Amino acid sequence: MNGTRLDPPLESHPGCPARCPGCRFRALRYTAGIERKQAWLKTGLAAWQDRLAPVAQAPAGWRRHYRDRVSLHAVFDGQWRFGLLHRDNVIPVPECPVHHPRIIRLGAALARCLPEPDRFPLAYLVCTGRQATLVLKTHKMPDLSWRRQLSLAALDLDALWLNLHPAAGRRLFAKRGWQLLLGSPWSVDAEGLRYGPQAFRQLVAPLHTLALDLAQRYLAPTAGDVMLDLYCGLGAGLRRWQRAGARVLGVELGAEAVACARHNAPQTEVLRGACATRIPQMASWLAKRTGRRLAYLNPPRIGLEDATRDWLATDARPLRIAYLSCSAGTLGRDLSGLEAAGYRLDHLQPLDFFPGTHHVETLALLSRPAARDD
Repeated sequence: MNGTRLDPPLESHPGCPARCPGCRFRALRYTAGIERKQAWLKTGLAAWQDRLAPVAQAPAGWRRHYRDRVSLHAVFDGQWRFGLLHRDNVIPVPECPVHHPRIIRLGAALARCLPEPDRFPLAYLVCTGRQATLVLKTHKMPDLSWRRQLSLAALDLDALWLNLHPAAGRRLFAKRGWQLLLGSPWSVDAEGLRYGPQAFRQLVAPLHTLALDLAQRYLAPTAGDVMLDLYCGLGAGLRRWQRAGARVLGVELGAEAVACARHNAPQTEVLRGACATRIPQMASWLAKRTGRRLAYLNPPRIGLEDATRDWLATDARPLRIAYLSCSAGTLGRDLSGLEAAGYRLDHLQPLDFFPGTHHVETLALLSRPAARDD
């Protein structure tokens, strides 16, 4: 095998329950899963497969225990257990091979100390990095005597939150139900980016860095350029484009994410709201600035809103676009729309942000051919 490392299937790990619905490719060796993802993209993005690069693989140390952002259902059967819902049953995953060890330790500690459901109606355990949240199906403050048994330092956590949410299930968090139990409301990741308990953070940090590196080389933002960063999240991209000298406008829906983006990229302007509803403000911002126009897009699985895609293609008309997508289906739809408006797809780079699963992200790089040498 020319010395190639063959990672064993996830299901060979003793902590991987046979009934778990989580990792669809857990019975495959890592390279076999990559081959499946490549084949799926060649089908799902068939019109552009001549520009489809091989899937960028997760480094060997990031193929297990990489997932530090999870939402787990809680169930009590004599003790608290945390897992995935499958056909109305919770399948506990106390030693899941893709969960970060921090999550495994926290689940075990909570199982030992939390009160029974009549005193503590727990619905979900949510973790994002070093921020953990217990979502309770109630509006009343519960028994909190147990928290003296927890050490955030021993659990490698910065904060433990409560979210009191009587309707938990239809929506994960209640907007006004937040209570900080222990620790600090903010964490800082390895890149120096601030985040909180509701943060969306890309998994497999080396691949996220690679995606931003590729986008930056392609867009090549410099002083004098104006740039839109839509669905900007915590501001990892904003900070890069700003440091390269570009004048940047970010747009993000979540209040916490906007606060973090403004902190992480303090010299940029960030609008809160859905991109489609912020088109008038984006248009006004662009109209006041001259220079080469660029765009970086990282939408959720549903892809670009129709109005956003149409406005970008026909009014904003950036010379180059880097679009990071987590859905080949919506990416294909949006690529077709952008091509119909005159854009050319130059490159597709898949990235394995979710080892062991069937999910794969893809970075699409597009340009307006008439302006290719501008």
